[in-house]
Amino acid sequence: MDDETLEEPSETLRSISNSSRLEAQWVAGFVDGEGCFYVGVNAHPEMKAGYQVLPEFTVVQHERDVQLLFALKQFFGCGVVRQNHGDRMAYRVRGLESLMERIIPFFEKHPLKTKKYLDFLKFRKVLIMMQRNEHLTLDGIEKIRQIASEMNRGRER
Repeated sequence: MDDETLEEPSETLRSISNSSRLEAQWVAGFVDGEGCFYVGVNAHPEMKAGYQVLPEFTVVQHERDVQLLFALKQFFGCGVVRQNHGDRMAYRVRGLESLMERIIPFFEKHPLKTKKYLDFLKFRKVLIMMQRNEHLTLDGIEKIRQIASEMNRGRER
């Protein structure tokens, strides 16, 4: 990112930087609008069942608000901030341990208010299946594929 091409920080980011730390309810509301719970299932011949399951929690923002993504990383104590594409940056958490020990408990304690909560529940179900090693069987992969296919669909409001 070139300093000369960076835009002014957004109003949201200015208000975040004025406070010392993110508040839990703010984070839950922000993720309700900007976050994504995603489960990818990719062919991978070296895996026991021939597939790899890749769960991911992501928040994407314009590069001008990258400090907000770093604040989320600090808040959750895990994940990475990387370029998504173009002028978009992403905060991502992919590791099963981080997802189960940090992300899931947070959203259980601070539930989402929109229909994204349904995606969260499906995401959590897949992670629990993975903890039980169900993703290592063809039957488990098929169940996970079915759950993943029902996530992140533009639901009627």
